[in-house]
Parts: sequence; structure tokens; C-alpha cells
Amino acid sequence: MSDRLKIASWNINSVRFRRDIVEQFLREQSPDVLCLQETKARDTDFPHDLFAPLGYIYRAINGQPMHHGVAILSRIPFTEDLRNDWQDNGEARHIGVRLPNGLRLENVYIPAGGDIPDRNLNPKFGQKLDFLGRMTRWSENVKDKTLIVGDFNVAPLECDVWNHKALLDVVSHTPIEVETLGKLQAAGDWVDLGRTFYPAPGRLHTWWSYRAKDWAASDRGRRLDHMWATKDVAAQAVSHTVHEPCRSWVKPSDHVPLVTEFTF
Repeated sequence: MSDRLKIASWNINSVRFRRDIVEQFLREQSPDVLCLQETKARDTDFPHDLFAPLGYIYRAINGQPMHHGVAILSRIPFTEDLRNDWQDNGEARHIGVRLPNGLRLENVYIPAGGDIPDRNLNPKFGQKLDFLGRMTRWSENVKDKTLIVGDFNVAPLECDVWNHKALLDVVSHTPIEVETLGKLQAAGDWVDLGRTFYPAPGRLHTWWSYRAKDWAASDRGRRLDHMWATKDVAAQAVSHTVHEPCRSWVKPSDHVPLVTEFTF
């Protein structure tokens, strides 16, 4: 393995439906490791034939039909295929591996939380907060050098959304979600790589709704996708890129890929 390590994360919103843009992205960017969320495929239906010819012969798959699902595809070997049930109901929302240099790589798809930001009226919102709570307790005990990536479904900063005031009551940017995510970040003393390389209050979005006829013109984006690292890992990050052009590709996901490059 070279001294450089390039890790990508992307909520693909169905890996089989969007296999063409996955292949395009891998050919253009050539990351060493790709973490996918919302693969929406059983393990038996996962498109292994897409990844093998491109050199991604090491794969950790945690799939589920129709919903959820996460995967780690790699050109370098890994060990310790681990799955945490932070949803506490068996949903396929996490997979973790260890790379040859000892790095723990955690790939997570946090629940969206429904439309009503009230756990009494909307059980899905309560499940989201509880999911973050379980992650927080796990985070308190992280001792390895670790990178956690994925769709967190929370835009924590005012500048992480197109209009802070308009979205205060909208799930993904409500004060309680921001506070809960903040507790998770503090528990592991995680470094937010996105805002390390794109400091606040600069614009930084990773998701645009399908409802917008022209997503680029309206630019009503949110930063829902993140890469967080322990301090020792963050110190070795040399670049972090949000690949916005992918949102305009044929049959796009509503999320775009993140790529961080490290020197180890």
C-alpha cells in the first residue's frame, strides 16, 4: 500500500439503480476505498460484478432489501468486518473494518428521522435521537485511530444549510438534532474534516432535494454527509473534496461523494 490513502463516502440511494455513475466516479477519482450508504440491496443481490473489474476485490456488505444498507469496497485488504446495531432493531446501518495500517474505518447511515421533529408524535424522530445516543456511548470508548464516514442526516452548523432560519423546524437542522450530534462529536473528540478544509461560515453542501427542478440554480442544499476523524488521523489528512458535479450526472443520487486523502 502506498503512503497515500484515498477514502470516499457516498449515499448512493440504490447501488444497482445507479451503477453507471458509481463506475464513472470510480474511474474518474480512483479512491482506494469507497464507503456506500443506502445501497438498498440484499447481500445476495449486491452488484459484485461492478466492482471486481475495477480492482475493488475486498468487500464488506451489510445489506437489506428496499431500504438502508451499507458497504465498504476496497482495493486494499481489511480485517474485522464489524456491525453495530445502533438502531437496535436489526436495520443495516453500519459496517466497520480495519485497514492494514491499523486504521478503523466506520461507515454509518443515520436514520433520516421522518418529517415531524417530535418523538411523541413521530417515533422515527425518537429512533434517530436514540441512534445518535448509542453512537455517543460507543464513541466514548474509541481508543484506536478511527475515521467515521457516512450520511449523518444532520446539518449541524448554521452555514451547513441554505437558510438557517427557514430550516430550524425542519428535521435535519433542528436544535435538538444539532445538540445531540454535538454530544456525539464531543464524546470522541472527533475532528470534522469537512469544516477543517472548508472553514465556517463558507458554503458547504452535500445534499439537494429531488423536488427542486433545477437544484443548482436554487441551491437549497444541506451538509448531511460527513467525515470525522480522531485527532491522530485528522493530522494526516491532506485534502477533502466534495464532488458537487456528480449531482448533475445521469440518474443522480440526491447526495454527492466526499473524498479525503491521507498520508500515512
